[in-house]
This record gives sequence, C-alpha cells and structure tokens, in this order.
Amino acid sequence: QVQLVESGGGLVQAGGSLRLSCVASGTIFGISAMGWLRQAPGQQRELVAFITSSGSTNYADSVKGRFTISRDNAKNTVNLQMNSLKPEDTAVYYCNADIRRAPWPAKFNGYWGQGTQVTVSS
Repeated sequence: QVQLVESGGGLVQAGGSLRLSCVASGTIFGISAMGWLRQAPGQQRELVAFITSSGSTNYADSVKGRFTISRDNAKNTVNLQMNSLKPEDTAVYYCNADIRRAPWPAKFNGYWGQGTQVTVSS
C-alpha cells in the first residue's frame, strides 16, 4: 500500500507565502514524476507544477516566477514553495506521484494525496 500525505496548507494574506510538502510512504520501488495540482470550487483540477526524478520542472503559466517545486528523492518528498500568493491561488492542492510498487519491470501507477486547502485573502 502507498500513501501520499500533504501538509502545509492554510490561510494567508495576498502577497504572503506558504510551503506545501508531500511525503510518499509504503512499499515503493521507485518514483518517477511528482507534482502538484489544484482545484478551486466549481473549477476543474489543473496542473500547478511537476518535477521528474532527474529534477526537470514544469510550471503552469499562472504560477511561473512565484512557485518553486522541489523534491528529495531519498525521503520520497516533494515540496511546493508558494510566494507572492494571490486570491486566485485559493484552491485545494493535491500531491500526485507516479510510483512503482514492485521491482522492474513493474509499471508506474499514479497516486494521489488527500488534498490540503490553501486560502489566500485579499
């Protein structure tokens, strides 16, 4: 069994910062891409940022220059540093990771965290 547990959400004023963390635990033989997605009320879930196992990153245009994704492969952790937050960043943020639960040639499957609320007040 694999679990992704997020932490670090909360309420912050516009212009402030928050740092989200997500740790994967359980039977893990490898993790490829890890990322963060968010879903605002009445909106579809959208990709915020992802990072490959080698450290390549990709960001949504709306967060470029404000958010930074990083990972610690030894700790199976992915972080999202969010600066200069805006009210439109308000959403539930979900961690996602592609995890292999058995040795090669087992495939990678996607797993989700439970979500953490980020609220930015104006």
